[in-house]
Amino acid sequence: MSQRFAEISRKTNETEIHVSIGLDGIGSAKLDCNMPFFEHMLEQVARHGLIDLTLHAQGDLEIDAHHTVEDIGIAIGQACNNALGARKGIERYGHAYVPLDEALSRVVLDFSGRPTLEFHVNWPRARIGEFDVDLVHEFFQGFCNHAGATVHVDTLRGLNAHHVSETIFKAFGRALRQAVMINPRIGDTVPSTKGLL
Repeated sequence: MSQRFAEISRKTNETEIHVSIGLDGIGSAKLDCNMPFFEHMLEQVARHGLIDLTLHAQGDLEIDAHHTVEDIGIAIGQACNNALGARKGIERYGHAYVPLDEALSRVVLDFSGRPTLEFHVNWPRARIGEFDVDLVHEFFQGFCNHAGATVHVDTLRGLNAHHVSETIFKAFGRALRQAVMINPRIGDTVPSTKGLL
């Protein structure tokens, strides 16, 4: 099986981002976006998703991190969409529950071609260090819109905001890993009665 790989460069007046993604990787991550906590979260996606992810992003962090985090989600979504191609032979669906101490989150993903995000998280506090937790939603919204994916994110419990965030990103990685997996029983078909995703 050939490696499913894509690169995306995105430049706006607010951000400049370069992303490469390998869906059949080993979980390696090379990340530089000047937001250490967010880099830590994206590393969880790569490691637990067994995808190889390279990211270099510069943005108007002097304003705040909103544009940069959202555009990273957009670029990763575009790269994932391109790497999947026609989506032939993939499992399509993925889901995972991930705990971290007292926190537990569930992510369910469908590469349906229909961008939808259902995000149900009650954050114990508004910031993790310098990182605004509202931006987690913006990352996933950008990803869904440009990967053509339906994603449901639910935190079932959690008292520590860092734990909550980490369970979300780890669960997303594991759901992504499952959804992009090639199933030899499907062969060269698309997993939809429509014949197209």
